[in-house]
Amino acid sequence: MTTFEQHWQTVYETKTPNAVSWYQADPAMSLKLIDGLGLAPDAAIVDVGAGASVLADRLLDRGFTDLTLVDVADAALAHTRKRLGDKASKVDFKVCDVTQLDLGHKLDLWHDRAVLHFLTGADEQQSYRTVLDAHLKPGGHAIIATFAIGGPEKCSGLPVRQYDAARLMELLGEGFELVEERLEEHTTPWGSTQAFACFLVGKKTG
Repeated sequence: MTTFEQHWQTVYETKTPNAVSWYQADPAMSLKLIDGLGLAPDAAIVDVGAGASVLADRLLDRGFTDLTLVDVADAALAHTRKRLGDKASKVDFKVCDVTQLDLGHKLDLWHDRAVLHFLTGADEQQSYRTVLDAHLKPGGHAIIATFAIGGPEKCSGLPVRQYDAARLMELLGEGFELVEERLEEHTTPWGSTQAFACFLVGKKTG
């Protein structure tokens, strides 16, 4: 287990899901963007860095049937398995570093809230871009939420890279197009605020 994996395993072994700064009782921004895409119920969706997010619960409630949750820490996904109960059988769980991900199938939607900004090295960032490109269908979409410019410089004791639209699109390259950018002030469980940027991007078809 790498130091990075051990870090997140320890976080989720020692803290409850609602005791971390990124906790959302309602992933409203993500859901609004997903709802706006008009995806079919059998659309292939992955949530990378899913942690213990309740996004999976909300997507199951909406009738989606092809949902994969990815996280580097099994302890994070264990919280979701327990919370979902019998519904957990409707979800594929994969313990993996996103930069090494190989699901073996193409995706209609890639969702990432607060993974990319932890990848501070150029090699890691390019690996992320390569994995995203390999998995996303032409015409598919990615929702990527990161700390915005001027937001936190560290999270959970780790350095992060802040993004605006220009910086993200420079990383993703010409095969992707920016559909929408939204800024969000995330309120932590203890009442402080963090500046997030949420990007909806599409993979070009030609």
